[in-house]
Amino acid sequence: MIRFLWRGLVRDRARSLFPTLVVLAGVALTVVMHGYLRGTESDLVRANAAFGGGHVSVMSRAYAAEADLVPNDLALLGADSLLATLGRESPAYLWSARIRFGGLVDVPDAAGETRTQAPVAGLAVDLLDPASPEHEILAPGRALVRGRLPAARGEALLSEDLAQRLDVAPGQTVTIIGTTMYGSLTTANFRVVGTLRFGVTAVDRGAMLLDLADARAALDMAGGAGVLIGFARDGQYRQAEAAALAARFNAARAGDPDPFAPVMSTLREHAGLGQTLDLAATVSGALIALFVLVMSVVLWNAGLMASLRRYGEFGLRLAIGEEKGHLYGSLLAEALMIGLLGSVLGTGLGLLIAWLLQERGLDISPLLRSASMLISDRLRARITPASWLIGFLPGLAATFLGAAISGVGIFRRQTARLSKELET
Repeated sequence: MIRFLWRGLVRDRARSLFPTLVVLAGVALTVVMHGYLRGTESDLVRANAAFGGGHVSVMSRAYAAEADLVPNDLALLGADSLLATLGRESPAYLWSARIRFGGLVDVPDAAGETRTQAPVAGLAVDLLDPASPEHEILAPGRALVRGRLPAARGEALLSEDLAQRLDVAPGQTVTIIGTTMYGSLTTANFRVVGTLRFGVTAVDRGAMLLDLADARAALDMAGGAGVLIGFARDGQYRQAEAAALAARFNAARAGDPDPFAPVMSTLREHAGLGQTLDLAATVSGALIALFVLVMSVVLWNAGLMASLRRYGEFGLRLAIGEEKGHLYGSLLAEALMIGLLGSVLGTGLGLLIAWLLQERGLDISPLLRSASMLISDRLRARITPASWLIGFLPGLAATFLGAAISGVGIFRRQTARLSKELET
């Protein structure tokens, strides 16, 4: 019977092609939309973890209260010993010390006079140690555009966009003008050995990357660090695990009244990121639910209309003796086959498009020229286990239900009206 119905659908394209295409399109759009929203959310977490405060971060209590201002005068001292302690207590995380700073980068001309200047957002990490976790967390090697990574003290990296704006090439020397940890003016010369592009507009606009030891010397922060970051070794942020780690760390130091005592926070607590992630999750969930609902209604209506157009056929089949139950069953079987075929093809097409967006992405940097949020300028999707079912189940169910509801009319069928319907 199934083979007979399948042959009928294949040979009568008017009965099968359009419903299948409708199901395919609806399911594919749902899968792509779900992948895009999950990818945006994942990218927001990844960028903020890599360029912000990691999955967890440790800073002084005073620094944490004003973290948005990057107050290096409130930084942690004795950071190296605390970093070693964290590594022993929480080996599931990669731990690294960082210093963020701001200032002016001054580019001299041939006579040593200022040729051009620009504000710079500086970040100092351990670049010279081959075993540094920053080679995995920040991954400057993958972001290298020109030149090489620093191999000795006094070498620095500039973002490619900033280097082009200042007309600086690898090999040139620039001067950083800023303030030390104690508020005094400081200047330091660095040789630019390479340029970077991380693919995050807010970072690439004006970033400078220094080795941690060079920044400590320039900012008079011997043994200090603005923040110690922890990054899960598998790269996946798990809020419950991070919150538990932070709670244990803070509970062990709860009795210390020192305002410069270390305190740990999670990624969600950094600069209101938790509210942003909650909002993104709520909006994406609502959009997906609305999209699935609209798709289901469209597919339901398509199945309903397809069945209604066949009432003349149903009347004829009843007139020649086919039982109503058998006719209704064949209608449901056809709808199930169309829904299954369209859902499988639609899921496959949606996953293919989502995979291409996941692996290659889509450049949206022109839309992010003035962005301040840490988000990639390459739109990427993310395929999750839910991606396999988010469109498949509604596509199959809506098509089946549309046919089931419209087919109820079969049991109210009156053979006496057959001749009138056949005339139309």
